[in-house]
Amino acid sequence: MRKKIIIGTRSSKLALWQADYIMERLQQQYPDVEIEKCLMTTKGDKILDAPLAKIGGKGLFTKELETAMLEGEIDIAVHSLKDMPVVVPEGLVITAITERENPGDALVSNKYNSFAELPEGAKIGTSSLRRKAQLLHARPDFNIQDLRGNVNTRLQKLESENFDAIILAAAGLKRLGFSDRIKEELPKTMCLPAVGQGALAVETREDDTELREMLAFLDDKETRACTITERAFLAAVEGGCQVPVGVYAISPKPGMVKAEAVIASLDGSKLYRDSIEGPALEGVKLGRELANKLLDMGGRDILKEIGIEV
Repeated sequence: MRKKIIIGTRSSKLALWQADYIMERLQQQYPDVEIEKCLMTTKGDKILDAPLAKIGGKGLFTKELETAMLEGEIDIAVHSLKDMPVVVPEGLVITAITERENPGDALVSNKYNSFAELPEGAKIGTSSLRRKAQLLHARPDFNIQDLRGNVNTRLQKLESENFDAIILAAAGLKRLGFSDRIKEELPKTMCLPAVGQGALAVETREDDTELREMLAFLDDKETRACTITERAFLAAVEGGCQVPVGVYAISPKPGMVKAEAVIASLDGSKLYRDSIEGPALEGVKLGRELANKLLDMGGRDILKEIGIEV
């Protein structure tokens, strides 16, 4: 067994929490192994004045870590699964997907205690096209503004930029000790989460079989089955941060997966939603079938309007 493992991570507080969590689990499992963190900065961390969809979407928070892994500078990279492109670079593999934290979206406000209280024309902050489209479908009167930065920065901007509310992933708030800032979790009937939201991905070199075996205990089979279905859906709609889609899969009973997804126009005026259920072993097939159902319902036209041919 190897004596040392180097974990690559971004340096935001949430990324460090994620890396420390994996580090702690590894240390408990392998007390004699030296585990070291290597902090890195990604393109997504550097460009904070533009919406993610305009600067490249998914991959903005992973590429530098993946390059360092392929070059042997680090052994593993820890990511939020929702930040990972659906195609993993050649030579790398997602070895473990951890048990999922709350996958929902949370309403944070200094002025209002619930979504229902938000006034006509409320100023809402989010950097996600997915959230924007679904929120506008529910409340076309909202004034939605782009909100970038890490969790702490966004919480500061809630006040400094006079937002009525901001929408953040519940998992990130909980992991950083900000559960008390959540006024309400948005119901999934209104806002479906991003692919893999709430789960962590541990990425390694594909040929590093010894390390992959060491990390196997971190892999949560149910979360993997659900998120594989979600990622297959996203791949089928050519998705990244540039696409207003949400998808969420659960395991209603052992060996089964049920997924629900939505494709919405950027202004929320059109929204197509459907679900599918089947054996977890057929997750990829189910995800693709669900994508095709929504594309045929009208999703294809929505994507064409924003320049994506499927």
